[in-house]
Amino acid sequence: MKKLILCFTLIFSTFRLAIAEEGMLIPSLIAAFESDMQAMGMKLTAEQIYSVNHSSLKDAIIHFGGGCTAEIVSSQGLLLTNHHCGYSQIQSHSSLQNDYLKNGFWAKNLSGELANPGLTATRMVRIVDVTKEMLFGTDGLKGAEFEKKIKANSEKLIDDAMINTHYEAEIKAFNQGNEYYMIVKEIFSDVRLVGTPPNSIGKFGGDTDNWVWPRHTGDFSVFRIYAGSDNKPAAYNATNKPYAPLHYLPISFKDRNAGDFTMVYGFPGSTEQHVVSNYLKFIVEKERPARILMRDKSLSVIDAGMRSSDEIRIKYSAKQASIANEWKKWIGQIDGLKRMDAVSIKNQREAEYNDAASKNSAWKIEYGNVIAEMKKLVDTEIASEFDYSMGIEYLFRGPEYFKLARNVNDLMTNYTKHVENGKLPEVKKKLIDGAEGFFKNYDLGVDKKIFLLLTEEYYKQIKTAPKHVKMSLGHEGFANLIYSKSIFTNKERFVNFVKTYGKKSSKKLTKDVGFAHWKSLFTEFMEVTVPKFTQFDLKMEALLKTYVKGKLEMFPDKKHWADANGTLRITYGKLEGSTPADGMQYTEHTTLDGIIAKYNTGNPDFELLPRMLELYKEKDYGDYAQDGELWVCFSGSNHTTGGNSGSPCLDENGYLMGLNFDRSWESTMSDYMFDPSRCRNIVVDIRYVLWVMDKYAGAKHLVDEMTLMRN
Repeated sequence: MKKLILCFTLIFSTFRLAIAEEGMLIPSLIAAFESDMQAMGMKLTAEQIYSVNHSSLKDAIIHFGGGCTAEIVSSQGLLLTNHHCGYSQIQSHSSLQNDYLKNGFWAKNLSGELANPGLTATRMVRIVDVTKEMLFGTDGLKGAEFEKKIKANSEKLIDDAMINTHYEAEIKAFNQGNEYYMIVKEIFSDVRLVGTPPNSIGKFGGDTDNWVWPRHTGDFSVFRIYAGSDNKPAAYNATNKPYAPLHYLPISFKDRNAGDFTMVYGFPGSTEQHVVSNYLKFIVEKERPARILMRDKSLSVIDAGMRSSDEIRIKYSAKQASIANEWKKWIGQIDGLKRMDAVSIKNQREAEYNDAASKNSAWKIEYGNVIAEMKKLVDTEIASEFDYSMGIEYLFRGPEYFKLARNVNDLMTNYTKHVENGKLPEVKKKLIDGAEGFFKNYDLGVDKKIFLLLTEEYYKQIKTAPKHVKMSLGHEGFANLIYSKSIFTNKERFVNFVKTYGKKSSKKLTKDVGFAHWKSLFTEFMEVTVPKFTQFDLKMEALLKTYVKGKLEMFPDKKHWADANGTLRITYGKLEGSTPADGMQYTEHTTLDGIIAKYNTGNPDFELLPRMLELYKEKDYGDYAQDGELWVCFSGSNHTTGGNSGSPCLDENGYLMGLNFDRSWESTMSDYMFDPSRCRNIVVDIRYVLWVMDKYAGAKHLVDEMTLMRN
């Protein structure tokens, strides 16, 4: 009877996977899914979604800043993305005198749009399967020889693709190295801030609502791509013109209904669907909880500081959002994986894999032991990943002065080279200029408290970490010494040190207690922790390559998709709610009424400015309402992850319904395992976005730039 139940469970599991809208599909392969998508209601053809020879939807989809997605919505290069994606730019333009975080910002014309040095907007030109070319001449090669040949093949392919063009190219491995694709792209470097709502709209709900449904966040901001006179990428210049795109997205202004077709087109960052069961257990029970605890401590300090003064609030808004985003995601991720009993499901699927391999002699030789080998590797070497994760949290996400220490360490290490090539003045100037921005957004008291809490926790977690001799003072005494004396915790001390840096300065640097502490830990991390973790990771990657190859070969009728890796992908589903737990039913959309209800709770995360209350009282929704209600957000069954922030959610005609900005808390586990019954992406309705522009902000000129489709 137990065998019968297990068999039924596996069959049912496989069936659910077959019908679920799981997967992040490579656009150049979308023709294989065209009929399925059309059966769900899509009216587009694969050629309209992705084409190299003609303009298509892909030409309106932009990789924003390398970590988010944006979409072009007008013939003048107007870009929409999430508020949180543009947050660092918004913050950089804000001050006590011009508090764009609190009050919002809207350029009245092109001349009022704000430049953002370093920000890029990237269009994908084409995506090409180069697996055969990449593997040419690799038969019989292993290890370093294999990697050397792969690198040589890659360099040649990239050089050939870029010759006589202004394009750039890269090649990425898919399906754990079983396939390779070349991405040819056009990178624009003049991207200007056009508008942003205040935090009370763009961050409405704060940490309380982050990763939670029902959601009422107007998570959007507006930018514009500028180009040279030839409409090609150009460095910032006041004479640059708005970019004329190959395609831009019309706006879907028709009524929405549960069950409507939805498609999300964007740049998902990273998923790990193939990890072995005991690795997933490690993530759920040890790695994620430890990282959450480290961020608990940082956030307790930052949140208190931001509440204490507007100056600190402005300085730390972007930092707090960055730290808190993954922190809360991980909490929901653990909960979802536990509720789903994901480790048990992994074990079931591994049993199915091993059973398939045992029925074919060739498969048994190649795939029969790969799961056992992955599990053994986790059991014997997983500590290296834990130490690596803790090092990342402390050395790269912890005390801020560590960033300056890293920069000066580079100056010390390469001092002779900088002198010989005459670049020392340039390097010094870069450090001093960087210090201006660093200390503009730095508070010594906040950083000192973070240092104290995280240093204590780090040494609890990593008992073998080297300790500086001055730590005999105790953590608090040690912190007092660093923050009162170190070069790196005071702008004047730091700038003077860099200005006068010479041949003998390294001695002074090594005596600096703050630098000595960082240096001992950083050296241990780079010379011991990173090599151990890299060795573990390379071994696991090699096993995963074999494991995935077996999946593709032994289960050809299943729906397979490559893990997200920051490249352009498509996911499709429906506009729908969910039932994430027993007795809990989520509807598919929220309205302005819900914003007011949350505001009335008095929670500071639900603060509103008077203008919103006035508009609600007037009920002036214009053409943006549906049946008398102003939709704010809706949820869909699209498989998304980090990097999909800002991605367009499109209707059956390829018109823009809204901006993807989140998943429900129950969905964050989808980075490891997708559950069709509960995994939902969250979208801010484009009609609410335009209502905010028009009615709230008085920026109807931006709405007028767009093409509104009412049918």
